[in-house]
Amino acid sequence: MTDYTIRPIRNDEDHRAALAAIESLWDAEPGTDDFDRLDLLTTLVEAYEDKRWPVADLDPIEAIQTALESGEHDRRELAALIGDNRVSEVLARHRALSLSMIRKIEAAWHLPATVLIQEYPLSR
Repeated sequence: MTDYTIRPIRNDEDHRAALAAIESLWDAEPGTDDFDRLDLLTTLVEAYEDKRWPVADLDPIEAIQTALESGEHDRRELAALIGDNRVSEVLARHRALSLSMIRKIEAAWHLPATVLIQEYPLSR
């Protein structure tokens, strides 16, 4: 059992602490107190992330650009995920995100796959 006290998430420090607590509870068995704590924490984290990084109304490239502009991530990180030669092409909308790219970005940056898989216009 984790010793994290469940409380509102008001800033990025609270968010990091809640994510660490979620990680420690990840294998909790359904029906246990730890599983209930995990459920509550994930709900709080999702609410904070939706408020802090509202990406639901953005297309995939806008969501990536928002993450870059927030200062949480940079182009080097994106290059490490999708390939250095692909970053400019993707951000300029000359190349669509591949499923592999979407999976990597979603896992590393926690951008919702439902946003990243949307169709969006390409520039040719």
